[in-house]
Amino acid sequence: MSEFGQERPLRLGFPVKVMGKAGLKSNDTRRWQKNPHLKCSLEHVDQVLDYLHSVGLNMYRLSSDLAPYATHPDMPQFHNMVAESDAELAAFGRKARNYDIRLSFHPSQYVLLNSPNPELTKKSIWDLASQAEMLDRMGAGDEAVLVTHVGGVYGEHETSRARWIEGWGQCPEHVKKRLVLENDDIRFSAADALWIHERTGVRLIFDYQHFWCLNPERLDMRATLEAFLKTWPEGVRPKIHFSSPRTEMREVKRTITAKQREAAQAGGKPKKGETTKAPVKATARVKTVLLPPIWTGHSDFTNPFEFATFMRMADGLDFDVMMEGKSKDISLLKLRPDLLRFAPDVAARFGIYADDADQLAADERRLEAGVSADDEADVDEGDAARIPKAA
Repeated sequence: MSEFGQERPLRLGFPVKVMGKAGLKSNDTRRWQKNPHLKCSLEHVDQVLDYLHSVGLNMYRLSSDLAPYATHPDMPQFHNMVAESDAELAAFGRKARNYDIRLSFHPSQYVLLNSPNPELTKKSIWDLASQAEMLDRMGAGDEAVLVTHVGGVYGEHETSRARWIEGWGQCPEHVKKRLVLENDDIRFSAADALWIHERTGVRLIFDYQHFWCLNPERLDMRATLEAFLKTWPEGVRPKIHFSSPRTEMREVKRTITAKQREAAQAGGKPKKGETTKAPVKATARVKTVLLPPIWTGHSDFTNPFEFATFMRMADGLDFDVMMEGKSKDISLLKLRPDLLRFAPDVAARFGIYADDADQLAADERRLEAGVSADDEADVDEGDAARIPKAA
């Protein structure tokens, strides 16, 4: 990438899993019986840093499982692994700073500060404290944050929103220093996040796709983005999340009951309005049904025209962008030449110039070798319980 001047170009980042180079792990995935450890995870992500540096990517979300079982209530043998890894964490942090790579965590959807169950809130704060401690021991600056959502509604939106403030109040200072709050896609809107900020001072993360999915107050996007960015202190660059929605048909496996098979064997017609991937045999036990997309789902790649339109809307504002395409780093290796090709004005904001064209073209050619699909949901997408069920 071209060298940047005094004003640092905006960064592009991705979460956790590396797909552009085989063999790179984001954490120690061994089961507890094998005694996994943070030190082993750091050896894995040390190699990830080298890869990021080699391809010019400079923002990365660490796995929320970086320290395996470190906060498991029934496995005290793992509880001291963060302190035991102090030297390794410090070395990793130095390397990230030398490479100018911005780090963050996004604790899982099970980390909830607004749970009505005080024990779950207590456990969640422990998780947050452990990840904040890792960033502290890395020597990471104020840009390194823990991203969280408000949590569950539990049948009462306003009460649950207010309960997040109570959870925040229980957090130790080193957690509050790094905790940031993101607007989500189905429960708590940007207006909710701003309401909480006004009462706590917590920094906010603007999520572009979530804003489209949940904005009942009909807030203006530019004004809301500006309000979110202003929650960050002067001298600390904010970051936002961006993703394009999935547009392809969903393939859903559905069991065929014995009664339905009997009807089909007797010459009965298929279910009205149902589209299947292939004709269903009368003796079949499972069928693949094609359904429209759910707009909360993340696409594999970022639509460059959509992103360029957003960045032009946000002209004059300063923030890094965590790209949440499901193809991870691959989506960025594709996006950069796309920006240079279709929106060079936007590319320049990220330090991408015509001099980089040959290298970016080489990246594109390398992608033609293909990568494995990632079937695992990102933390931001959540599990199946967070996705509205089709009728």
